[in-house]
Amino acid sequence: MPGRPLTILQLTHQGGPAGSTQSIFNLSEHLARRGHRVLVGCRDDVLLARLARAARLDVVPFDFTRLGSLARALQGVIAQHGVAVVNAHGTRDRRALTWLRWRGRLSQAFVVTRRTMPLTSSVELLAVGLTADRTIAVSAAVAGALRRRLHPGARLRVVPNGIALERVDAPVGGQELAAARATLGDVGGRSVLAVVSRLKDQHVLLQALVLIERPMLVAFVGVEPDARLRALADAVPPRHRVVFVPLSERPALPFYHLATAAALPSRIEGLSQSLLEAMALGLPVVASDAGGNPHLVTSGETGLLVPPLDPAAWARALDRVLSDGEFARRLARAGRELVRREFTLERTAQRTEAVYREALERRARAG
Repeated sequence: MPGRPLTILQLTHQGGPAGSTQSIFNLSEHLARRGHRVLVGCRDDVLLARLARAARLDVVPFDFTRLGSLARALQGVIAQHGVAVVNAHGTRDRRALTWLRWRGRLSQAFVVTRRTMPLTSSVELLAVGLTADRTIAVSAAVAGALRRRLHPGARLRVVPNGIALERVDAPVGGQELAAARATLGDVGGRSVLAVVSRLKDQHVLLQALVLIERPMLVAFVGVEPDARLRALADAVPPRHRVVFVPLSERPALPFYHLATAAALPSRIEGLSQSLLEAMALGLPVVASDAGGNPHLVTSGETGLLVPPLDPAAWARALDRVLSDGEFARRLARAGRELVRREFTLERTAQRTEAVYREALERRARAG
C-alpha cells in the first residue's frame, strides 16, 4: 500500500437498512484491510454500527440531533483519535464539518461523498463544495449534476461504488431462503421480479402490470406501501401477484436467488447497490434511464434502460426480458462480467484512498 496508514473517520447520520449503509460499511472494511485505522461515526442504534462492530471496526457513537453539539463532539473525537481524514456521507455530517472549518476548528482533510443525485440547494452545494477539500461523486451523472448546481469542479472526483463479491458469493442460508420463499407465497408458475429499493417510483411498475399479459409476481423489497401504492396494487389484474416486504435489516440477497429478473424504477440513484448485487448474481436488470443507472447499464447489452415514469415502456421492457430467454441470459452474462470486472470494492477502496491523499496534500499546502 503506497503511503503511510491513515486514521479515517467515516461519518453518517443515517446508517439504517439501505444501499448507502452497505456501501459505507464495505468501503470501511476494505480500507481497514488496506492497513488504515477506520472509525465509523454514526448513531449507536443503527444497522451500520452493528455491522461495523461485527467486523471489529471502531464505532464512535454520535448524537446528530443538534448541529452545535455534534460539531463539538466531532472536534473532540478528531483530536482524541488523531484523525487525519473525515469523510462525510450525509447532509447533517457535512453541515457540521463545514461549520467547524469556517470556525477554524478543522485542520484535518475534509472529504464529502455524494451518493444520490443532488437535491440540495445550489447555495449550500457551493458553500460545502468550496469548504471540503474533495468531493467524491459515485458516478459521472452525480458529478455532472453537482457541476450544474454550481459545485466547484476542480475539487470533484468520480469514484464509482463497488461491491463486496465475497458477500454476494457467500452461500445463502437455508433458513433465510425459506423465509424469503414463505414471504413470496405461492408463485404459481409466475416469473418473479425483484425490486429492492426504498420508496422510489414503484408506482410506475404497478401501472405497467396492467399492460403485461405474462403472469408475474413482483416483490417490492424494502418498502412499506403508502395509500397510493396499496390502491394500485389492489387494481392489478389477478393474473399477477404483488408482495410488499417492509424495510428491515434482513438481507435482500435471498430474494434475488428466487427471482427471474430485477428492476429499479428510481430516478435519483447515484450508483445503485441493488443493481450491482443483482447484476453480480447474474440476473437480467431493467432500470430507469436516469441518475447513475446509465453509468452501470448499457441498454441492450448489460441490461435494459427505460424512460422514467412511462408505464407502457416499462411493460414492453419487462415483457421482453421475461419472454425472450436467450436475450435475458445474454444481458445477465454481460452484466455479471461487467460488475465483477469493473466495480469491485478493491478498486473503490484504492481510488477513495487516492482522493484522501489528494485532500491531505491540499490541507498541507493550505496549512
